[in-house]
Amino acid sequence: MNKKVLLGLSGGVDSAVSAYLLKKQGYDVTGCFMRNWDSITNNDILGNPTLNDSKCSQELDYDDAVKTAQEVGIPIMRVDFIKEYWDYVFSYFLDEYKEGRTPNPDVFCNKYIKFESFRKFAYDHGFDYIAMGHYAKKVVDEDGFAYLYKADDRNKDQSYFLSQISEEQLASCLFPLASITKTEVREIASKLNLSIAKKKDSTGVCFIGERNFKQFLENYLPSKRGDIVDIESKKVVGQHSGVLYYTVGQHRGLNIGGIQGYKDDKWFVVGKDVKKNILYVGQEPNPYMYSYSCLLTKVNLIMKEKPHSDLEINAKFRYRGKDMPVRFKYVSENEAYLYYPGYKYVAKGQIAVLYDGDRCLGGGVIKEIFNEDGTKIPY
Repeated sequence: MNKKVLLGLSGGVDSAVSAYLLKKQGYDVTGCFMRNWDSITNNDILGNPTLNDSKCSQELDYDDAVKTAQEVGIPIMRVDFIKEYWDYVFSYFLDEYKEGRTPNPDVFCNKYIKFESFRKFAYDHGFDYIAMGHYAKKVVDEDGFAYLYKADDRNKDQSYFLSQISEEQLASCLFPLASITKTEVREIASKLNLSIAKKKDSTGVCFIGERNFKQFLENYLPSKRGDIVDIESKKVVGQHSGVLYYTVGQHRGLNIGGIQGYKDDKWFVVGKDVKKNILYVGQEPNPYMYSYSCLLTKVNLIMKEKPHSDLEINAKFRYRGKDMPVRFKYVSENEAYLYYPGYKYVAKGQIAVLYDGDRCLGGGVIKEIFNEDGTKIPY
C-alpha cells in the first residue's frame, strides 16, 4: 500500500499493537510520541506523585515508546504540544470547574490535540493518515463519507471520547483496534515479546496522568470551605473543602454520617451553588436527583445532513453510563435539546454523546438542565 501513517505512540500496549497491525497491513508506519504537559511550567505541584522521582512519568513513557518502536521495527518522532494543550484543553477544563460544571478534558484533547494539532503536524510532514490506539471504528460509505461506530470490544469502546471530532478529522484517521478485544491486544503483545506487554493502562487526566485530583485542582483553583446542605430540608449536614472539587452524583468522600433524623449515612451530590459556595446533597430517593431535559451547546454532529425534525435516539451522559433513550431536537451548533423521561444526576458540563444503535452521531456539552415542567434547575 505504501501509504504513510503517523501513529500516536504513547508507550502503552494499545498503540504498540496498533503499530504492529498497521505495519502488517502494509502501511509505512512511523511512531510519534506526543508530550503535551510540563509539570514545572504548568505549576503541577500539589497532588503529583511523581514530582520528586528521578525521571517523570512522561519521560518513562517516552522510553517505552522508543523501545516499542525498536521492537516493532518502525522509526519514531517526538513532538510537543504543551502550549496548544494548555490553550485549548486545560484552560477550558479550569473555566468549566470555576463555573461549577463537570468537564471532560479527554473529549477536547481528542478534538484539538490528537485530531487537530497532531493531524496538522502529520500532514505537514508528508503523511497520508494519522492513527491512534483508540477502541473505535470508522466506516466509509460509497460517497466517501466517514461515520463513527462503536468498537467491537464494547467494554473498551472509546467512541464517547471521539464525539467532538469532525467528519474530516475522522476520515484522516485509522483505528487498528476497531475489531479486536483488549484481551487479544494483550495476547498479541505477549506473542511479539513486547517489553510493554503487561504494562498497566494509563489512567487520570489525558496526557497529565494519575493525580490526587482534589490536590491537583488546588494548584489552580484554591479551596474554600463551605456548607453541605440537605437540598430537601435545607439543613446544614456537613462542611465541604471546596465546592468546585465535587461532581454531581458523587457519594464517596463527602464525610457525612451519624446525623440524627436521617435514615442512613449514604448521601449523593445533587447540585452546587458556586456563588454561595454551597454543596447540595440528598438521600435517595428524592426528586432533586432527576432532570427531564437539557440544553446542549458545542453541538458536533458526524452526519451528512443536519436533522430537520426530532430524532428518537440514545444518549450516553457518562463514559461508563448506559445508552439512554432520548428525543433529540437540533437547533444549531450552539443549541440542541434532549428530552427524556427523568434521568438521575445529569450534570452541567458533562458531554452527552448521541447514538443510533452502534453508530455515534456526535454529541454536545450540557449547558442547562430542566425540570419536568420545563423550568431551569438552578443548581
